[in-house]
Amino acid sequence: MFFLTPRYIKEAKHYRHAVKRLVNYRRDILPAKELGVLEDLVARMSAAIRGRDRAGWPALREEVDRIVGRIAPAPKDSGLRENVEVFLVAIVIAAGVRAYILQPFRIPTGSMQPTLFGVVGTSSDLPPPNPFQRAFDFVFLGRTHLNLIADADVTVTGLTERTHLNFFTFTDIRCGERSYSVFAPKDPLARAFGIAPGRTYRKGEPIARGRMDTGDQVFVDKVFYNFMPPSRGDVFVFKTTGIRRIAETLPPGMSQHYIKRLAGVPGDVLKIAAPDLEIDGKRPVEWTLLRVMSCRDGYRGYANIAGFPLLNTPEASFEVPPKSYFALGDNSYHSSDSRYWGIVPEKNVTGRGFLVYWPFGPRWGLIR
Repeated sequence: MFFLTPRYIKEAKHYRHAVKRLVNYRRDILPAKELGVLEDLVARMSAAIRGRDRAGWPALREEVDRIVGRIAPAPKDSGLRENVEVFLVAIVIAAGVRAYILQPFRIPTGSMQPTLFGVVGTSSDLPPPNPFQRAFDFVFLGRTHLNLIADADVTVTGLTERTHLNFFTFTDIRCGERSYSVFAPKDPLARAFGIAPGRTYRKGEPIARGRMDTGDQVFVDKVFYNFMPPSRGDVFVFKTTGIRRIAETLPPGMSQHYIKRLAGVPGDVLKIAAPDLEIDGKRPVEWTLLRVMSCRDGYRGYANIAGFPLLNTPEASFEVPPKSYFALGDNSYHSSDSRYWGIVPEKNVTGRGFLVYWPFGPRWGLIR
């Protein structure tokens, strides 16, 4: 067994394997004399392994190092080259996994609550906890504690959001000549703490005190839909390319990824009579859709929104056209989805929501 093999035998086998590779790789360029020397080394190492020659192995090892170093000296900066090669291979593998297998995705809004959470801020009058508790909260719960205090009498003149490494988002709160940086996105920061241009703070007054819970970080499975079509009830991710009402809000040529629940497949006739969704005149059979309609555990059912073009009344119906899907948010009363911007073209589908990989809270694990 491997764990019972003496260390010197393992080392000798490793040396023999390395010399064999050298012989195979350079057989066509090395002189016959040097090839013979290397093959003799292989034979002597094999004999030492068979004979379990512990006493003779150190001298043979030194001879192998000396001869191989003379015949095939290591190139200059070989260590750096190997590290660069490993780094580049890792990048290629990671890029391949992201492009074809699993893609990380951050939930930006609360449209899928309570199944998936976007960034949520909560104001508080209490000071932040001790540093150990803050570190624990960030690592395991994705929670940051804010305690931004005005150091002078200031008036907010604007908020600017900036992102580093496509992951860390900060908001600069401009107050005339002063500026405060907060580790949080602009919109939830403004909603939770009421920070807006024109608001005035006295010296020593909290500008933002409380906590900010990061949006769920999920993996999107980009393989499954290559073998099976999307199904009702799936949490799926799609590009917004060509969806006019969304495209109008973005710079020309830009697209975003959205995550919603698939409520209708081609041919389905949909109706919403709050809190219920009807498909072809009947209640759906998919348990994930029924869970939203149950109005339990944080779910509120599906809603008719008067200002939306589709399914805005209990009498309104919509038939999903071919090669298209109808997407709804689980937080139906606060979700911009197919009721507002229309169908999702089949070609836009990226994959299905597979796993919440961070934070390690109650929603960690497979997405349902």
